[in-house]
Amino acid sequence: MRFIDLPTFGGPEVMQLQEMDKPTPGSDEVLIRVAAAGVNRPDIVQRQGNYPAPPGASPVLGLEVAGEIVAVGEKVGRWQVGDQVCALTNGGGYAEYAVAPEGQCLPIPANLSLIEAAALPEAFFTVWTNVFDRAGLKQGEVILIHGGSSGIGTAAIQLARSFGARVFATAGTEDKCTACVALGAERAINYREENFVSVVREATDDRGADVILDMVGGSYINSNIRVAAKDGRIVNIAYLAGAKVEVNMMPVMLKRLTLTGSTLRARSPEVKSAIAKALLDKVWPLIEAGTICPQIAAQFPLDQVIDAHKLLESGTITGKVILTL
Repeated sequence: MRFIDLPTFGGPEVMQLQEMDKPTPGSDEVLIRVAAAGVNRPDIVQRQGNYPAPPGASPVLGLEVAGEIVAVGEKVGRWQVGDQVCALTNGGGYAEYAVAPEGQCLPIPANLSLIEAAALPEAFFTVWTNVFDRAGLKQGEVILIHGGSSGIGTAAIQLARSFGARVFATAGTEDKCTACVALGAERAINYREENFVSVVREATDDRGADVILDMVGGSYINSNIRVAAKDGRIVNIAYLAGAKVEVNMMPVMLKRLTLTGSTLRARSPEVKSAIAKALLDKVWPLIEAGTICPQIAAQFPLDQVIDAHKLLESGTITGKVILTL
């Protein structure tokens, strides 16, 4: 099969289209003929040498795919050869064939193509486990989503809005802010021109945000503490602007804040399977009803993966980048 090799760490140009034997599924895994694969920030960080694959995981880039199952392990009971699925992989998505644990696979929503479905797993698994499981977002609460135009952000806006939250988002251009509002944000804040702490506090009668989803870090860490409501929950899923800052912990104590975060890739198959079940029960009906829709900014064939990474790194897009095979 063709796959994208990473012979060394560095910029996008280090990636190479090569050939290798297709993988063999384990006893509880399925082998998927990949039709499309999502491109995500963790892929970029891994390519740069800062996010190694967990022990036992494929070193090949790619954490989400959609396609047709062509082989199943001996213990697989839910899926059969010929089923079409999208899947959260443990690596290996940038290839013509990829394996995934059966519990991390989900059926293709009836109204989506395979390409559209490839944009679902990484973003929706991440948002569900962090915003709803970890932060416990409830109907009527206020959520502030940083990076609202990203793949994660566009999923978070739609999910939070669908479950009855008041949604605020930050983005870096007026076009991105307009896109966030179109997806369901009550207010999108251009962080280059406005102070999101002031905007959110004013819009909530000085109450602040109950939940904050942050992938920026850096100076946002202290700003998040300032804008958080009493009993607020701040969830970090990345630190694009840095993870080390000096923090005054007194407001954390006085406002009874929860500071938390998580990564998804290193979590157990059992945890990921539980997330998949929650998505199937609670989110897939909303997707099939057209209430929620994955946002795809661009598609590239597999052999143009370098251009795909450059576009994602440019920060100019709204939504996901997809590789097609």
